Amino acid sequence: MNPSHVLVPFDGSPLADEALSQALELFDCRVTVLNVVTPIDGGMSEGGILDPGDERRESARDRADRLVEQARTEGTDVDRQIETAVETDDPADAILAYVADHDVDHVVMGGHGGQRRDTTRRLLGTVATSVVGDAPVTVTVVR
Repeated sequence: MNPSHVLVPFDGSPLADEALSQALELFDCRVTVLNVVTPIDGGMSEGGILDPGDERRESARDRADRLVEQARTEGTDVDRQIETAVETDDPADAILAYVADHDVDHVVMGGHGGQRRDTTRRLLGTVATSVVGDAPVTVTVVR
């Protein structure tokens, strides 16, 4: 069954860019690119190293806006309109919430391996592992 709404979490990495390219190539449906800004005091941010502040929040939001604009441009290059969204939360939580709240029926995302001991996390990355494990829809992980 072909999806009607594909979500592509987009962090500007090469694998996220590949995931967007794959989604645009494979699916002729509504595509939304989601960038998640991790809260400055969040576990995946540098909040534990540097003091949080308005300037850092603004810089993170500006980067997110640039990334979704980059994705929108990629869609235009292949004559596709891409919807965009920016959320602030833990990345996996934000992706799962977006799926639940916006009638998404397929997620295409890049996977980032790490130095974790757990084999699945090392192969897919922690965010991708969480999304694959908890999403109520099909998830395609691009490696």
